Amino acid sequence: MKIGVIGGGAWGTALAQISAGGGEPVLLWAREPEVVEAINRQHENGLFLPGLSLNRSLRATGELADLAALDALLVVAPAQHLRAVLGGLPPITAPLVLCAKGIEAGSCALMSEVAADVQPKAPIAVLSGPTFAHEVAAGLPTAITLACEDEAVGAMLAQRLARPTFRPYASSDVIGAEIGGAVKNVLAIACGVVEGRGLGQNARAALISRGFAEMSRFGLARGARAETLAGLSGLGDLVLTCSSTSSRNFSLGKAIGQGGDARTLIADRRTVAEGAVTAPVLAEAAAKAGIDMPITEAVCALLEGAPAGDVVTTLLARPLRREG
Repeated sequence: MKIGVIGGGAWGTALAQISAGGGEPVLLWAREPEVVEAINRQHENGLFLPGLSLNRSLRATGELADLAALDALLVVAPAQHLRAVLGGLPPITAPLVLCAKGIEAGSCALMSEVAADVQPKAPIAVLSGPTFAHEVAAGLPTAITLACEDEAVGAMLAQRLARPTFRPYASSDVIGAEIGGAVKNVLAIACGVVEGRGLGQNARAALISRGFAEMSRFGLARGARAETLAGLSGLGDLVLTCSSTSSRNFSLGKAIGQGGDARTLIADRRTVAEGAVTAPVLAEAAAKAGIDMPITEAVCALLEGAPAGDVVTTLLARPLRREG
């Protein structure tokens, strides 16, 4: 199976490296000409994943159409660009493995819904779980959810992508895998604020637990399965991204908690902290559905410039309630 990867950032490069791990040819599309040149000439991506020697069977291109005839595409374009990127391909029937995490602004559509709208003939799968790009690329072990409604397609993709240190677990719950990945990015910003303000480990553990309750309420309302939300793509990814500055969302929250201005911090970053874009979309979708998500609302207030201390005080002053 010939694999293509759409997106030359850290995660796209890491997935391309994994896919080429057995010497199989992999073609990666990158928007940046310097990334294409560096991968093809120096076998590295110094812009987004420095210090890693890439497999020589991995090649890069700046022409998206070059990927159209491949057997499967790992789509790692940022969530808000997914529609445009997939629209740049001719109609395809190869599986699309969605690897970006977010909800589309304006439509509140999940990534699978966007992909099905733009490429209706392509089978859709979702790859999501606790994965820092630099660790995956370095061959450190992890496990990840690979969700696909067509179980035969999912099994074929899992067999192709699996490596001794990269273990895909099959699921048919595409919606659950997507929602876990989208919501955890928002919650990671909140946990970063806890770290930045020095509120302690107890506070972070409580926030992760209550954040998981928000994820579960939203996910179940959208048709996700509880076991998916409690698995690798939900709770597993949540624990990882809420615990380390290797998470772009956690590091953004930490900087906000230390007094930084959210809008300035976001503008100064080369890479996207998806939670900052997802938070207002998630809050809008939750409000329309009547789902209570106070941590998500608090992150929205922080991103709009509210002082972190005031937001934390407001969150802690909420009326007591039953757990659930």
